[in-house]
Amino acid sequence: MTRLAEITVPHAVLARACAGDEQAQGAIYAAVAPATLTLIRRIVGQRAMSEDLFQDTMMTFYERLPQFRGEAPLGAWLRQIAISRCLMYLRSPWRRLCLSLDPADFGMSAAAAALVTQDYRGESIDLERALATLAPTARAVVWMYEVEGYSHQEIACAFGRTVSFSKSQLARAHLRLRAWLEPQGNRPSCTLI
Repeated sequence: MTRLAEITVPHAVLARACAGDEQAQGAIYAAVAPATLTLIRRIVGQRAMSEDLFQDTMMTFYERLPQFRGEAPLGAWLRQIAISRCLMYLRSPWRRLCLSLDPADFGMSAAAAALVTQDYRGESIDLERALATLAPTARAVVWMYEVEGYSHQEIACAFGRTVSFSKSQLARAHLRLRAWLEPQGNRPSCTLI
């Protein structure tokens, strides 16, 4: 899959889309939608919320499209909008409140709560499940750095933190992912002599 920042759109299509041409807007949507939704899904980790944030991102994208100056590829500009939306969601007080609620307070069994919060689909691959084990901030840093190609400086700016924050989040996430993805049979065993 092409990274969102690498997606470009011909100037003629962009000009028609800015003028309100629905065919041109549809062509842009077809070019950027899969990568945008994937980016959001990987950062947020929940399918339903990812779809909501995707819709919000695309609405903002089309509202701001006439302001696009073309100094970078269109996909890179859209990537900034998407990541901004994701980080706003991850930082929201409402989301923190939902994370602190105990499912038992609502009469949910542990199994039902796991189904609601995990958002697991049978066709998910191990990497998706491994990423889901990470905290939202760590998952966002891993995806931004490894897949979208952000530098530690850019990640630090996006989170309003220091470069060492980005590096430490990435290092801890890599350790956790390695432990999760490493086959059980390949783990070294400790024997005492």
